[in-house]
Amino acid sequence: MMEMQRITTNLFGAWFQIGKQFPKSALDAIAASVAAGEKTHRGELRVAVESRLPFAAVTDGVTARDRAADLFAHLRVWDTEENCGVLLYVLLAEHRIEIVADRGIARKVSAAEWEAITSHMRDEFAKGHYREAVVTGVDEAGALLARHFPADGTPRTNELPDQPLLL
Repeated sequence: MMEMQRITTNLFGAWFQIGKQFPKSALDAIAASVAAGEKTHRGELRVAVESRLPFAAVTDGVTARDRAADLFAHLRVWDTEENCGVLLYVLLAEHRIEIVADRGIARKVSAAEWEAITSHMRDEFAKGHYREAVVTGVDEAGALLARHFPADGTPRTNELPDQPLLL
């Protein structure tokens, strides 16, 4: 039953509204939030918002967490100098949010800290505040990174794009 619900949600949900939910102004605000946060810490944050999973992925049992892990690798979020990349992934069709952190961060940040961020994001999504939901996630993740990986004054290269990726 659960698989059938996932198939229906991914096929017929409101995923086609991704452009309306995330217009250029929202994407620019999210990118600005990522850039501002990265001035306060040594982490690298990447945002990916996916409208839905392909039919074959759902029938193969791919979960939002699986997809986030795949994107973490594909987008090379793991390939940062200090092993401090973080992927904030949103799967709109299933109302799922996943945060995948590289090993340097995972050693210092608990699952409960990431879950608090996803909870705040879900609250904003439930109100229909798509831009605010992602900006909240970015800002809170940035604050967490600033606490565990504060900027040290050394000039850094921006290793990952700040602009969110819409899939």
